[in-house]
Amino acid sequence: MPNYSFLKTDLINTSENDSSEYADQIPKLVEKAEDRLVKELDDPGLDNFSSFSFTASNPTVSLPTDTLVVRNVNYTTSTSSLITPLLQRTYEYAIDYWPYASASVGTPRYYARKNNTSIYIVPTPASAVSGEIQYTRRPIPLSSATGASATTSNYFSEFAYTALFSACMVESARFTKSWNIVQEWEGSYKNSIDALRNQSRRMRQDDMETPRNPVGGPNPVIQGAQ
Repeated sequence: MPNYSFLKTDLINTSENDSSEYADQIPKLVEKAEDRLVKELDDPGLDNFSSFSFTASNPTVSLPTDTLVVRNVNYTTSTSSLITPLLQRTYEYAIDYWPYASASVGTPRYYARKNNTSIYIVPTPASAVSGEIQYTRRPIPLSSATGASATTSNYFSEFAYTALFSACMVESARFTKSWNIVQEWEGSYKNSIDALRNQSRRMRQDDMETPRNPVGGPNPVIQGAQ
């Protein structure tokens, strides 16, 4: 599988630039490329799962570190194994629906993203039951070192290498002021990211499933379209 060393060599060879100045810049190029990928790629492979517990009479639940997107929140009551999903709403909706906060409790129905570190649950939980958060966060950044905060390979290098490489080459062309080839690599990146998005779409839909309009009326979805 491609790793940081493989990517670095690939960038140097493709750019035909073996200067120490360029080599020193590569970690920053990769950092920018990964940041772009995690924002533009909606892929189940980036999903993580974390357990939490409701605190009785407290509507606020802390999110896992570095959460970018909350995809699902659910909980399981202590008296059964039934998993109950919470519906997502805006914070304004949540406080309008349940303005009593900790003064009154009930059975949780909705969650809202409150800020970058927490979500807001309404009605306020009456007891400390267990829950699960499905969320997206950026993989551990690629690095030439190994350890708790660095890795030589990650999801991008193993499963989205072409898009990662193209995004790096976009940043590389900008760094070397090669403005005439920036658009060429942007085109390569777009083709790669579109292919990954199509792959993600296929992962989320059964091939035997016929798309339907959830609100009724004519079906606006074209089978096989992105």
